[in-house]
Amino acid sequence: MRRLAAALLLAPALAAAQLPAPVREALAKAGVPESAVGAVVEPAAGGARLLAHNADRPLNPASTIKLVTTYAALDLLGPAYAFKTDVLLAGELSGGVLAGDLVLKGGGDPKLTYERLWQLVRQLRARGLREIRGDVILDRSFFAPVPHDPAKFDGEVRRAYNVGPDALLLNFKAVDFRFVPDASGVRVIGEPDFPNVQIASRVRPSREPCNNWRKGLRYEIEENGLLATAVFTGTYPADCGEKTWPLAVLDADRYAEAAFRWLWSEAGGRLAGKVRGGTAPSGATPFLRFESEPLAALVRDTNKFSNNVMARQIFLTLSAEKSGVPGEAGASERVVRDWLAAKGIDAKGLVIENGSGLSRAERITAGTLAAVLRAAWAGPVMPELVSSLSLFAVDGTFKSKNGAFAGQAHLKGGTLTGVQAVAGYVLDTRGERRVVVMIVNHDNANRAQAALDALVEWAWRAGK
Repeated sequence: MRRLAAALLLAPALAAAQLPAPVREALAKAGVPESAVGAVVEPAAGGARLLAHNADRPLNPASTIKLVTTYAALDLLGPAYAFKTDVLLAGELSGGVLAGDLVLKGGGDPKLTYERLWQLVRQLRARGLREIRGDVILDRSFFAPVPHDPAKFDGEVRRAYNVGPDALLLNFKAVDFRFVPDASGVRVIGEPDFPNVQIASRVRPSREPCNNWRKGLRYEIEENGLLATAVFTGTYPADCGEKTWPLAVLDADRYAEAAFRWLWSEAGGRLAGKVRGGTAPSGATPFLRFESEPLAALVRDTNKFSNNVMARQIFLTLSAEKSGVPGEAGASERVVRDWLAAKGIDAKGLVIENGSGLSRAERITAGTLAAVLRAAWAGPVMPELVSSLSLFAVDGTFKSKNGAFAGQAHLKGGTLTGVQAVAGYVLDTRGERRVVVMIVNHDNANRAQAALDALVEWAWRAGK
């Protein structure tokens, strides 16, 4: 009996260390050594691992770290948690006129889009407010005031994925520039259509295939106070039809001012003062609480479309809510570490810089990531987490895929220069759910997608 018990305890350690032949072949073709790979395949419900290759080596997981962030949020905050944007009055309201300031106090909402800001403004008007004789104060104190350098990661300061977290993040601080080919050329339309953002298109249509459609485009954006000018040049494949390119045009305060002023004016409201950053004055009275969609819905958007900005908002909210301090990355990392420890998950080698994966510093082992997925499978928020992952060859970031196992895997992918990763759940041919994790860190990692697909297919074929 003792020998049997010992054998059962050692079972996970006896998992195959060698990668399956199709994976090894794909890695060799991509020029990636097997030493640059960490991988785990195991039953989701627990039991002996089928595969454990470099399972304890810390690697950069790219966007698969979002699984840790979003599962922690679902588990600690609850799937029905709602982010709150509060409107307070610092002055007397009489006859629809506010003799004082209006405060917009952010609560970290990751998806306070332009359309939802429109709803907030309409609710203010519905409550009788029509004129603000003071200022509009933008209170971002829910998050710690940490400087953000949008050029730090890759120098692309205008790319929407580089927008920093903001307790009062409006519409991801982005304008969606829509390219519309027609008989006269290629028009570019801004959404939202801010009157203070001027757009000039010198883009020519081309007959190139619609694959990497952005490669022929160039843009220049110039800011001058509240005004901005965006000039687009180059070529655009006419066969693409309409495509959008989200870019950050104005800084956070100016973007908020443009959005609020335009919507407030459109709703028939008047504003005499400025729109400025600050904090709610003592004695300001609550006027409206505007809640987000439930966290489960936001997690779905975050994971299916790998939204880095939303992930960072959720990550900072962990410390703002659970530690009682303004949301801050170091404090949120401690919340996650304590949460993992409480679940008995070994987090050796874990580094979380921002919780989104848009980082050169973040690290996790394939074994730890697999343990997180296994714990989620056994937990009460399993349905919410699993449904947030892309269904292979059906939706999200895996929609364009194809293969024999289409629709049989819920996966989160991750890609950075020199990093390729996949993690999630596969329903194998015997009807058993398996956890699959594979992380590649190498100069040629971005050529190795076929190897990751091969591992998922191997797991689907029940390890055959």
